Amino acid sequence: MTAHHEITAHAKLVEEVATTVQGVPGVAFLRPGLADRLRSAPARPTPGTGGARPAGVRMTRPDGEGPWHVEIHVVALRRARTLDVARLVRSAVEHRLDSLVPAQQTPRVTVTVTGLV
Repeated sequence: MTAHHEITAHAKLVEEVATTVQGVPGVAFLRPGLADRLRSAPARPTPGTGGARPAGVRMTRPDGEGPWHVEIHVVALRRARTLDVARLVRSAVEHRLDSLVPAQQTPRVTVTVTGLV
């Protein structure tokens, strides 16, 4: 597999995870990063074009072959219990990655609720 293909595949996985998280009940949005706060709305790339990675999702494989380490930062809705939101996000991400890359080891998913709206 070429380096470009690996980067593209990784970017697509990150986008899939971000889309999954945004569909979880109780999630208001993924926590924006500093670059997202500074960038103007028209300058943002459209999803699926391989632009900047979605804010609030970080996926790494420390040894290159082991399970994915997925860090997710979300802002939750006040009406939802944050513990329930975090559990639902973790479960949804684990299931989505299992359907996308079934031969891989179970990912280690960490969810942090960084705020409420």
